[in-house]
Amino acid sequence: MSLSPADQAALDALYNLRAAVPEHPEYFERYAASSAAFRARWPGRLDLAYGASARQAIDLFLPQVASPPLFVFIHGGYWQALDRKDFSFVAAPLVRAGAAVALVGYDLPPTVDMDTIVGQVRQAIAWLHRNAGAQGYDGGRICLAGHSAGGHLAAMALATNWTAQGLPADLVKGVCAISGVFDLEPIRQCYLNQVVGLDEVQARRHSPVLLPPQNRCPVMVTVGEHETLAFHQQSRAYADALGRHGVPCNLVTQPGLDHFSIIMAMADEANPAVRALCDQLGLSGASA
Repeated sequence: MSLSPADQAALDALYNLRAAVPEHPEYFERYAASSAAFRARWPGRLDLAYGASARQAIDLFLPQVASPPLFVFIHGGYWQALDRKDFSFVAAPLVRAGAAVALVGYDLPPTVDMDTIVGQVRQAIAWLHRNAGAQGYDGGRICLAGHSAGGHLAAMALATNWTAQGLPADLVKGVCAISGVFDLEPIRQCYLNQVVGLDEVQARRHSPVLLPPQNRCPVMVTVGEHETLAFHQQSRAYADALGRHGVPCNLVTQPGLDHFSIIMAMADEANPAVRALCDQLGLSGASA
């Protein structure tokens, strides 16, 4: 059933984050500058290929400790924009705390569909587990985080049957979903679908609110105080769904932050998402 023009405009506004935060270009500039500065002072193993396309690659940063746990970050951009290299800065406090950090890239619509994107992220996580020894981190301690579309993809990883790929059922030891989208039906109905191209079956198949998590690892779901109502509703719905499955979940609203500033705040070791990830990874926290 199609929406009325008024309802369509209202739904589009709830998911039009760039219109909701007019200063978003300044954030994109800060992401890029902060990421370049981090890579300059902490050289990583860049562009590790896990698949055939150029975007199917991983940037890995290692701490100066033996066999660290691994933090995997999945970037956002509504599945159609941005790049893993825009977010290198999120590695800084976790590397200082003693974690290896992997930033995962994936192909974007309209070149690929949601089935492909979800499959690529699963492929990247499997690659990271299988190559842990060669790359120098502990493949038995992997935690995930993602922002926006990346939050959705991290939640999809939690809903993955890893044993079907010959991997441990509890491969994912913790998740932090930041400003994520967990019910894709509104995406299918709003302006974003002109590029993302979801049909009803795909929207259901890739909606974490409808999927049972495959293990009961700790999860943080977090959203900025100044995000649109849609993102508060999405976060609450996913936290409630996890609770129904007995997954320990902490829903945190971060005061004073919007959809773009909430990820910039992850450069700070005092950020609640960073602290939660340190707990999930078994670290005491970032050093000064």
